[in-house]
Amino acid sequence: MEDHTLSHLIVFLFVGGVIGWLAGIIVKGRGFGILADIVIGIVGSMLGGWMANVLGLSIGSSLGMFLMAVLGAVVLVGLTRFVVRNV
Repeated sequence: MEDHTLSHLIVFLFVGGVIGWLAGIIVKGRGFGILADIVIGIVGSMLGGWMANVLGLSIGSSLGMFLMAVLGAVVLVGLTRFVVRNV
């Protein structure tokens, strides 16, 4: 049972890192570093899921969920840059 949970955690962190890295590539041309990429990917995925829910989108496929997570991460990076510039 523990191996199963550990493998899910590893996949979760890896996918979060890939999503954050992709958001960094899209927004600024490179990633933000491994830890920042993971955090951006995880928080961005939650933001993307929330946006899909608010917009009433039904995303059933893994590809659709992945793309919505990347979109959420891109929005998160954009919002963060906007706030930092205006503070």
